[in-house]
Amino acid sequence: MFSCGNYTYRSKPMSQGDGAEAGMVAGALPGTVYRLRVILSGISPMIWRQLEVPATLTLADLHEVLQTAFGWSGERLHRFTVHGRDYGSAELEWAEPSAVGLAGLGLRERERFTYAYDFFSPLQCWRHDLRVEAVTAAHPRRRYPWCSGGARTAPPQDCGGPEAFLALRQEHGRWATTVRMAELIGLLLAAPPTSTVREVLGGAIEELPGLLYWSGIDRFDRVGLNRTLATLRTKGTP
Repeated sequence: MFSCGNYTYRSKPMSQGDGAEAGMVAGALPGTVYRLRVILSGISPMIWRQLEVPATLTLADLHEVLQTAFGWSGERLHRFTVHGRDYGSAELEWAEPSAVGLAGLGLRERERFTYAYDFFSPLQCWRHDLRVEAVTAAHPRRRYPWCSGGARTAPPQDCGGPEAFLALRQEHGRWATTVRMAELIGLLLAAPPTSTVREVLGGAIEELPGLLYWSGIDRFDRVGLNRTLATLRTKGTP
């Protein structure tokens, strides 16, 4: 459990196996915030988020924040690499992320580290490049974690990785997506008023979620993300 402002965040229990790293969490500085720029590697146009997180987060907590920020499910193995050392999923023989606090890593402004998700296949791996943009005091009226910027919708987790995503993006370009949506809307407008959408579209109804996704691929809902990040917080005491 870790606190920032009027909120207490719940995280996994710290590992008892590494006293030095567990001490890093205890030594975290309250009221300090890291502003991180997170870029999803290997994709153009760039998909990125700017996240502000308390220094009292552990790497396990940051994993949860990143999963939320990019819409991943958290079901796959993950790994942080910081200063040449790996911290990852409990199934792997790396340092336990829940025992490592951000403040104890000694990160400075402009320093970089990486976060890999679903990384067993080089082609399917989602690599996130993180850069510390600033280390600042927490804003008294802001609750963390907080997203202060970003661009574009993240890829579907199971689409096959960056190269497969770029191929799908080209296949489902704006023009092709708009034309197909217009075709389906035309069918609905021409149908008798008593017909259901499924009756009119038949099997094509299964295309709708994908068409909606690709039509909004260049949008980023920062307000919506911050609402979702708020679900990581539970009311508590400073």
